[in-house]
Amino acid sequence: MTREEKKDAIVLAAAPHVAFDGWGDAALAAGAEDAGFDADTAKRLFPQGAVDAIAQFATISDREMIKAMEAADVGSMRVRDRVIFGVRARLEYLTPYKEAVQAGLSVLMNPLHAAQMAHITHTTVDHIWYVAGDRSADFNYYTKRGLLAAVYAPTVLYWLNDRSENCEETWDFLARRIDDVLKIPPLKAKVMNALSDLMKGGPFSKFNSDMQMRP
Repeated sequence: MTREEKKDAIVLAAAPHVAFDGWGDAALAAGAEDAGFDADTAKRLFPQGAVDAIAQFATISDREMIKAMEAADVGSMRVRDRVIFGVRARLEYLTPYKEAVQAGLSVLMNPLHAAQMAHITHTTVDHIWYVAGDRSADFNYYTKRGLLAAVYAPTVLYWLNDRSENCEETWDFLARRIDDVLKIPPLKAKVMNALSDLMKGGPFSKFNSDMQMRP
């Protein structure tokens, strides 16, 4: 097994233990034993313990989400539906691991781990947009990912507390939030056009002209 395969095996085996032990050394040691390794292997592969294990769990979840999106041929869907499918695919994969996700959030909400939380969220929404077909490399890159992150985070929290059949209330919540976000780009376009007109004919026109003449 490769190093990555060992990490995957231990984390997935540890996840059921997290409900009782949290994302700590005890759960990782139990996961290592269940996966056919020893506690020292777990410590070597996850030197930062819980934080490293949670990051690996997120990587696994993203990987499975991407597989589901590619298998579903999201290219034939509307952009709105591609994004919704991505978020839903990730949460559906995580359904058997809700307690592990809850425990992971408890760890990452510690201010000391804010950077890791941000990195994990950004990576997930970046994957969703990329597989959905977005290849932007300008300001739109950050706008789209920022807006999706603002939808994804509350959707996860809603999903964790959803007791409806097949999480239907979560999917309705997700669709409404996505629809709300899609109302923002037209507003952004109006603002950008207004600024463009101002730069061309307003008091900034000379400044704009000078800037364009610079080598």
